Amino acid sequence: MSATATATAGTSTETATSAVLSVPAAAPAEAAAHYAARLAFEADVSDVHADLASGAPGIVVVDTRSKAAWDQGHIPGAVHLPTGQIADLAPEAIDPALTVVTYCWGPGCNGATRAALAFARLGYRVKEMLGGFEYWAREGFAYDTAAGSEQRPVDDLTAPRSGISCAC
Repeated sequence: MSATATATAGTSTETATSAVLSVPAAAPAEAAAHYAARLAFEADVSDVHADLASGAPGIVVVDTRSKAAWDQGHIPGAVHLPTGQIADLAPEAIDPALTVVTYCWGPGCNGATRAALAFARLGYRVKEMLGGFEYWAREGFAYDTAAGSEQRPVDDLTAPRSGISCAC
């Protein structure tokens, strides 16, 4: 497939080059393997919320941020285990039979990635929650603070205003 397409407008011929196809798309089998691998390493905020709300077994959610960040807001039911303390505290604090779901501030922070790596190195099954605490709050899910429970309105750039899942 060519990254260049020819279009005819009136009597002139214009050639457009695709920025998207400047690197060809992967073969379907390679793409399937790539996306399946990503899903093995990542979970989204909505799925984590659904599991916590339903009481689905098998996961433990770990907030990897500082105490000040935890106090500012965290996912209800999460375990607070800052990234720098995982190697020392995880064996006593986290059941190795559970899949760990790490989160940090948001998509601009790689703290959850570093924490997931630390858990994996200790032999845990682990997934990183995409979007972190930022998207938890932006999707309108309740969170706990040092002062009690809070909830923000749904940001309609991240989730449907109705609060109903996007069902993607």
